Amino acid sequence: MKLLLLTLAALLLLSQLTPGGTQKCWNLRGRCRQRCFKKESVYVYCTNNKMCCVKPKYQPRETLRRF
Repeated sequence: MKLLLLTLAALLLLSQLTPGGTQKCWNLRGRCRQRCFKKESVYVYCTNNKMCCVKPKYQPRETLRRF
């Protein structure tokens, strides 16, 4: 029983220490990173001077304006 409690405590601690908690941006659809992935685009910069990388499905579409 003690071994089980020790294992659960260790797993809980490790889950809190894992990296990857990046800041979100662009209405919570983008991630603040130093470099964006291949298909991601940058539209704004985050408050920590990193780029706000947005996936293609969340990127704004250009609309054609007819006069």
